[in-house]
Amino acid sequence: MSKPENGTGAEALRPHAEDAFAHELKALAAADDRPRPTRWKLSPWAVATYLLGGTLDDGTVITPKYVGPRRIVEVAVTTLATDRALLLLGVPGTAKTWVSEHLAAAVSGDSTLLVQGTAGTPEEAIRYGWNYARLLAHGPSREALVPSPVMRAMADGMTARVEELTRIPADVQDTLITVLSEKTLPIPELGEEVQAVRGFNLIATANDRDRGVNELSSALRRRFNTVVLPLPATADAEVDIVARRVDQMGRALDLPAVPEGLEEIRRVVTVFRELRDGVTDDGRTKVKSPSGTLSTAEAISVVTNGLALAAHFGDGVLRPSDVAAGILGAVVRDPAADKVVWQEYLEAVVRERDGWKDFYRACREVTA
Repeated sequence: MSKPENGTGAEALRPHAEDAFAHELKALAAADDRPRPTRWKLSPWAVATYLLGGTLDDGTVITPKYVGPRRIVEVAVTTLATDRALLLLGVPGTAKTWVSEHLAAAVSGDSTLLVQGTAGTPEEAIRYGWNYARLLAHGPSREALVPSPVMRAMADGMTARVEELTRIPADVQDTLITVLSEKTLPIPELGEEVQAVRGFNLIATANDRDRGVNELSSALRRRFNTVVLPLPATADAEVDIVARRVDQMGRALDLPAVPEGLEEIRRVVTVFRELRDGVTDDGRTKVKSPSGTLSTAEAISVVTNGLALAAHFGDGVLRPSDVAAGILGAVVRDPAADKVVWQEYLEAVVRERDGWKDFYRACREVTA
């Protein structure tokens, strides 16, 4: 599939995974001498290495795309090598979309065969649509048919992606049942069908925490092998994830280097984890949890915005005043209930913590 251009020749703000990490994928393909499933660009071993990171025999460093249990990635990759679709399930911010994109890039070399799920996603987004000018002029024909990303993936033996599957209306979700069970997509208007060729598979992501979720039918859920992506197990792991992602995003935005802001990153992660878990890091003090998810993705957003503040309105070093407003915005979603939770946490935990005086003052200033 050809990639769209921005028309100016300028560098993309957010390159697709297969473009951003093309050198790693090329190095892995060159070093990969293991069996590859039909139409896969890499072997399952190489796909897992691309996701988890490592160093190749020629010295090429493969950066980790996912920091978490190795077995989760191995099960996900193995699922794609079978005829069962993969459902990445987890609370918001557990890198479902990120993992989905990188799996498709490593397996098919193209992560753009994407259906973005929303409450308004129509059946045509999964099946096919029509070029109505041609349809009215010449009637139903192959030339008038507009294939969906799923149909294109079936025809070419590629990996399709469906993001936020549980946001799609239930009757539209069930359009996938025939695709996943029979590996065929009927086109009754033409008396034809599209049969999936070897190499086709589908990755869907879903969460059951946000509002507007439509439960999957049992029939559809049976067509997936479900892999649950957990929140980072330790604070150190979460700090590592946030630092890596912020560093990648910061380079694209010409922001200061992350190492100078590691102390503030750890503070942000600590605050999010304690409020999320309802207890302080040392287990001594119980705290109330706000209504928001306080996910790793939100921590990445808070730190990235803080780095931008430090770069454009500070001395380039990430400080408490740069992240305080972002934390407040992430924590206080319900102005009445969450603000009380936040103020109690500030006074009972942050105020008494050694080395956090500047952070406490910055948070109190934006809260007031």
